[in-house]
Amino acid sequence: MLTPLISDQIPTADWQAGAMLLVDKPKDWTSFDVVNKLRWAIRRKLNVKKIKVGHSGTLDPMATGLLIICVGKFTKRLSELEGLPKSYHGTMKFGETTPSYDAESEVDQTFPIENLTANMIQEKTEQFKGWIDQKPPMFSAIKVNGQPLYKLARKGKTIEVKTRKVEVTKFDLSRIELPEVDFEVDCSKGTYIRSLAFDLGQAADNGAHLIALKRTSIGEYSLDNAFDLEELVKLIET
Repeated sequence: MLTPLISDQIPTADWQAGAMLLVDKPKDWTSFDVVNKLRWAIRRKLNVKKIKVGHSGTLDPMATGLLIICVGKFTKRLSELEGLPKSYHGTMKFGETTPSYDAESEVDQTFPIENLTANMIQEKTEQFKGWIDQKPPMFSAIKVNGQPLYKLARKGKTIEVKTRKVEVTKFDLSRIELPEVDFEVDCSKGTYIRSLAFDLGQAADNGAHLIALKRTSIGEYSLDNAFDLEELVKLIET
C-alpha cells in the first residue's frame, strides 16, 4: 500500500522518485484539470519541462471529493489503485430526468411525485445491491470505436451501450425529503453513481437524476486526509 505525502513532506518531496497525493477535487473542475494544475506546479518547482502526473479514477466535473494523484515513478501504480472500492455521499432529485443523468444537462422529462413514498424508494434500493448489470450513461468517457460516448451524445447521437457487471455493497438512503433524497454508496470500480440514480428513478416508476456527489474514500484512503487543491499548490511551491 502506497503512503500519501503529508504537509511536512511536500516542500522537500522527491517527485521524480515517486509520490502520492490525496486531493479534494473542487466542483466544476475536471479530474484532468487537477492533474494539470499539479503538474504545472511541480514542473515549476523542479524547473523541468516534463514530469509524469496521473490520477486513479475520474470524477465528473459536478462531483467533488477524493482524487488520488500519483507523481513520477508512482504513476506505474495507478492501475492497482484504480481497482480499489469507492465510497460516495450524494443527493438525487426525483420527478426529473436529464440526458446525462445529472445536473450537467437540462431536464428532458418531468414526472409527478405524489405517488412516491419514502418506504417505496427505500424498498427499491434493494434491487441495486450486490452484483448488478449496469448500463453506463451516454454522457461518459467510455470509448466506442475510439470515440468517447459524450462526444457522440453532444452531437445528438445515441448508440446501444453494453451493460457491465459492478458491485454495490452499500446503498443507504440517509434523508428522504421529496423530491430530494440523500444517499451513501459503497461500490466497485466502474460503477456510475449517475446511473444508480437514474435506474432507481425508473424502478420507482418515476424519474431521478443526480444533483450532488462527493467521493469520500478509495480503498483505505479517506477524503478526511485530502488536501485542498490551492493549499496543496502553495505547499509544493514553498
